Amino acid sequence: MGKKIKTDGIILDIDGTIWDSTAIVAKAWNRAAKEAGSLREEVITADLLKTQFGKPMDEIGRCVFSMDTAEKRESIMELCCRYEHEELRADPCDVVFPGVIDTVRELSGKLRFYIVSNCQKGYIELVCEKTGLGDFITDYESFGNTGMGKADNIIELVKRNGLKNPVYIGDTEGDRKACEEAGVPFIHAAYGFGELKEGSAAAVIESFDRIKDIFE
Repeated sequence: MGKKIKTDGIILDIDGTIWDSTAIVAKAWNRAAKEAGSLREEVITADLLKTQFGKPMDEIGRCVFSMDTAEKRESIMELCCRYEHEELRADPCDVVFPGVIDTVRELSGKLRFYIVSNCQKGYIELVCEKTGLGDFITDYESFGNTGMGKADNIIELVKRNGLKNPVYIGDTEGDRKACEEAGVPFIHAAYGFGELKEGSAAAVIESFDRIKDIFE
C-alpha cells in the first residue's frame, strides 16, 4: 500500500463508501415522483442515483427532476426525503459494504471516526441507527444541517474537533475536490460509485478493510 498515512481522525462519506442504498432509495423516489405528478418520463433507477449521490440534495433535484419547475422540484425532493426515510426504516438495510462495520469497530479503540455527507437532515442519524455505527462515530455534519457544501462542512468538523491530521474516505470526484478545497488528504474508496484519475488520491482502497494497511 506504500507509505503509511498519519491521522488522528477518519472522516467517512456515506453512499458509495459505507453502504449502497440506491435500490431502496429509488423505490421511495419513484413513489414520491408519482404522487407529486412529476412530468419526468424516465423511471428513477439505482444506477441513475449512483451518478447523483454525493452531490448536495438541491443539485440532485435539478438533475433528476429537470423537467419540473424549481418550486415543484423543491416539493418533490421534500417528499423524496420523507419516503426515503420511511423505506430505509422499514427495510433491513443489508446494503453495507463488506468489512465496514467490523473494521470501524476494530479500529475505533485507537482512531476516531466521523461522517460528513451532502445528504439531507436526519440521514446520517438513520444510517448510524440502521448499521449500528452510531457507537463509533464521534461527530458528523451534513448539507441538510448547515446548508453548506462538503468542503465547508469538512472544515467545520475538523475545526470543532481539533483534528490535526484528518483524512477523508469517499468514492467520487466530488469528494476528492471537496477534500482538496478543505486541505484534507483524500482516500478513494474504489469499490464505490465513482472513478478517479490515477494518482489523484493520497491512497486507494479496493475494499474498506484495507484502511488497516494505510494508517499509522
